[in-house]
Amino acid sequence: MRLRNIPGAESALREYPTFVDHPVSYKGRWNERFGNDNPIHIEIGCGKGRFINTLAERHPAVNFIAVELKAEVVLRAVQRTEYREIPNLAFVQFDATQLTELFADREVSRLYLNFSDPWPKTRHAKRRLTYASFLQTYRQVLKEAGEIHLKTDNEPLFEFSLNQFAAERFQMRNITFDLHQSKLAEENVMTEYEERFSSRGQRIYRVEASCQIK
Repeated sequence: MRLRNIPGAESALREYPTFVDHPVSYKGRWNERFGNDNPIHIEIGCGKGRFINTLAERHPAVNFIAVELKAEVVLRAVQRTEYREIPNLAFVQFDATQLTELFADREVSRLYLNFSDPWPKTRHAKRRLTYASFLQTYRQVLKEAGEIHLKTDNEPLFEFSLNQFAAERFQMRNITFDLHQSKLAEENVMTEYEERFSSRGQRIYRVEASCQIK
C-alpha cells in the first residue's frame, strides 16, 4: 500500500488501545498482552485493516496481530477500530524481516499473507514474502503444523510461492486458482484490495501451507 507521509503518524498511533508500542518486549509472552493462552494468528501487511478486524470479530477465541512496517499504513488500519478496546486484536509497527525478534520459537499458530508485493523482477525475488529465507523464518516462529494462508491476484507470484513451499517441504492443501468460484469462497474474508480486484473479474489465488518442523 502506498500512502503519502502523514506527519505525526507514529505519535498518533499511541492513542489507539489496539496499537502496541515496544512490541519486542512481548516476545515469548504475548499471552500476557492478551491475558489468555489462545492461539496467535498474525497478518504480515495489514492494508487498511478490514481483513484482520473482521477475523477478530468473528473469532474471539483467537488472538490476532497485524505486523506492518509503515506507520501511515498502521494508522489507517487502527483508525478502523475507532478507539475501541478489542481484547483479541493488536497492531504493531515492525519489520517482518525481523520476525524472530517479535515472536519466540513456536509462538504463532497461523500466518496470513494477503496480496503481498509480487516483486516481479527476477533480481528482486529475495524480497518476495514467500522466498525461501522468509519461509525459514516463518517456520521458526510457527508451531508444529502451523499454517501459512496465502492470497494473491498475481499468478506468477502464486506459482513461485507454490514452488517455494514445495522446496521447503511445507504441506499444501486447499489450493485454488479461482478462489471466488471455489468452495472456499463461502468462508473467505476479503481485503480491500481483494474486493477491488475481484470486482474487475480478476482471479484470486489461494493456498494453505502447513509447517512441519525440521
